[in-house]
Amino acid sequence: MFNGIGDFLSSGSSWAFFIFALLAIGGAIFMISFTKVVHMVIAVALTFISLAGLYIILEAEFLAFVQILIYAGAISILMIFGIMMTKHRGAEEEPRRPWHEGLAIIGAISLFGVLFYAIQKTTFVSSGTLDAGKDNTLEIGKLLYNEHVIPFEIMSVLLTVAFIGAIVVAKREED
Repeated sequence: MFNGIGDFLSSGSSWAFFIFALLAIGGAIFMISFTKVVHMVIAVALTFISLAGLYIILEAEFLAFVQILIYAGAISILMIFGIMMTKHRGAEEEPRRPWHEGLAIIGAISLFGVLFYAIQKTTFVSSGTLDAGKDNTLEIGKLLYNEHVIPFEIMSVLLTVAFIGAIVVAKREED
């Protein structure tokens, strides 16, 4: 059952994967565990940056760049601005239920065990080598601005309209 662990631990990219995966999972757990919204946003940003690290390991540099630029940067800043610009009332605290935490830990360990067993028993078939190209970012750019330029422009107009709509809604609430 543990015959592939030695091979896994002997590679630096496997260690990097393990670290980024733990950071992504930890950030997600912290996000749902924290009670202050700003702390939640920081935990989500940690998860996004960890996912970008996983994309770099997979040699998808463009996706890693977009992940950091759009999700870790823009979405996190947008969430923080939304928090700062809205009024918050003190919420009543829910009573602590200690058995929820115990059930969550048991469920997480069970899920990890099932996934670990399934991955160890699965035989992966290699279909050959993948030729990702010399510069995948260049190829994505060519596809985006040649073949898919109309959907790209429509998406930019849609995002601009959504941004203007958010400003209008925020102005109404202010008045």
